[in-house]
Amino acid sequence: MKPHTLWRGHIHYTSRKAGREGLERGREYFTISLHEDGRRTLRAHCEIDDAPNVMRDVVLTLDKNWITRDAYVRLCVGDTTFGSSWFRFEDTYAECEGILHERGRISERIEYEKPPVIFGAHPIQGDAWHLSCIDRSAGPAVHTLDKFLMSSLDHRGATGPSLVWHPPGLKIEFVGCEQITVGAGVFDALHFCYGDRGSDREGSNESGEHPPYEVWTTADGNFILLKAHVSGYMMTHYELSTLECAPTEQANA
Repeated sequence: MKPHTLWRGHIHYTSRKAGREGLERGREYFTISLHEDGRRTLRAHCEIDDAPNVMRDVVLTLDKNWITRDAYVRLCVGDTTFGSSWFRFEDTYAECEGILHERGRISERIEYEKPPVIFGAHPIQGDAWHLSCIDRSAGPAVHTLDKFLMSSLDHRGATGPSLVWHPPGLKIEFVGCEQITVGAGVFDALHFCYGDRGSDREGSNESGEHPPYEVWTTADGNFILLKAHVSGYMMTHYELSTLECAPTEQANA
């Protein structure tokens, strides 16, 4: 008997910028394991081809309540190793041990009253998992998050990796339930948006504002990324192109 369920998937990154519509700009390969006690681990390999190219390897483990408990992030930018860091999240503090290209050996500890609902390590599949914290019981609505921790505040996650607070006030809208078709098939989906949906705010790397970021996840309680797109200066699209599921095997009678 196999005491876990395993998913393997591939997310295709493309551009929506004028003159580059539909061109591949990166990719993400991920594996998710869900254990009988509710723990789940994401293993993601992420590549962004736009210069300077980014390559990121992430291992992220959440408990049954979707709270991050440990993580590992290795980052290369422009084929230079920027850092390799391990993270641990306890009920009242977080720790990070790593080696960074610009800072050398680091050892960090951050105190808090309760674990943050999100640890942003920048896989697109990780962004889908964050949406598990949104209360959908009242139907479509806009929710505002308190501050939470990330491995980098750069929009491409191209710094660190280390412990940094995202400022409070991030808006996430639950838009509703839909059925959508992506490369991996037809799915019942939950539709969300990070930021002000439909706004014409362009944002920029310099301003620090992230453009609106719409995300669709599976509606089965596992929050697997189906598709997403970012408007503004980024104009990027992400789509699940393949998905395999190896369900828990039943013991022989």
